[in-house]
Amino acid sequence: MTQSRRTDEDSTMTVTDRSFEDLTASMRAELLVHCYRMLGSATDAEDVLQEVYLRAWKAFHRFEGRSSVRTWMYKIATNTCLTALEGRSRRPLPTGLGTESSDPREPVVADEERLWLQPLPDAALGDPLTAAVVRETVGLAMVAALQDLPARQRAVLILRDVLAFSAAETATALDMSVAAANSALARARTTMGEGTPREERRAAELTERERAVWADFCTAFEQHDIEGVVSVLAADAVWEMPPFPGWYLGAREIGELTRVQCPAVAPGDIKMLQTTCNGMPAAGMYMRDGDVWRSFQLDVLSIVDGEVAHVGAFFDPKLFAMAGLPVEVR
Repeated sequence: MTQSRRTDEDSTMTVTDRSFEDLTASMRAELLVHCYRMLGSATDAEDVLQEVYLRAWKAFHRFEGRSSVRTWMYKIATNTCLTALEGRSRRPLPTGLGTESSDPREPVVADEERLWLQPLPDAALGDPLTAAVVRETVGLAMVAALQDLPARQRAVLILRDVLAFSAAETATALDMSVAAANSALARARTTMGEGTPREERRAAELTERERAVWADFCTAFEQHDIEGVVSVLAADAVWEMPPFPGWYLGAREIGELTRVQCPAVAPGDIKMLQTTCNGMPAAGMYMRDGDVWRSFQLDVLSIVDGEVAHVGAFFDPKLFAMAGLPVEVR
């Protein structure tokens, strides 16, 4: 994993008359990302972050400045996430279920009982400059891989390899010995192994050609141009769309999926609004309903060598609000 720069000095500091809000408000974006890495859900991360700040505010009078406020907040956030994860199964993407690719001609049936991985809209991070720093190691594929780890191993790996906490800081945050923390880190690294996915290409890094591919993807759907959709996909592209457990392999199969399963039947039935999630190019898809177009799915794209190599389509309407997208457009 690539280490991200720590945004607050880790030297011991004494709390004087500065308020809790003064000391912690600037950490919200990075703590949201931390909760998201732990939980695999943007909506759950937002909810848990509220609990983190409530717990920290209640305990603030006991903070003695023996560590940095940032380290103290990460300890509270990590343990709040671990509590939230108790009794929960991991959040996969459909490709993580170990099944073969699906037939696009077969009816799709949602699995609403399973907890699915979600993307994290960049807009949820607030200030663009802050967002650019904290999303460095929050690629969708990486977050999906983290979900394969037991919760405490996941916490140790994130604290050590992403946030650059020392072994002693990690052990203190998790109320475990340094030896236990090092052992958990070794097991986590072994599990992640050589198969750890590389971080996806960021929207900010796209070439002019790749940005055109992103735009063409959106235009093809708006024009109900299935061949246009196929033309921007890699030959071995993957399409998955939780809560539907099937996944689809190959540009032609994805084209058939669009033809058979998509509610749109004519040009103008769909409108697309570009956005970014996990630092990656994305688009909100809206489906016509009379005189308005209502939020339908949020597509997150991985563009490789000038082609769309992967699409994750997510149907939770709360993600549109987190992305700063309207519920409907006219």
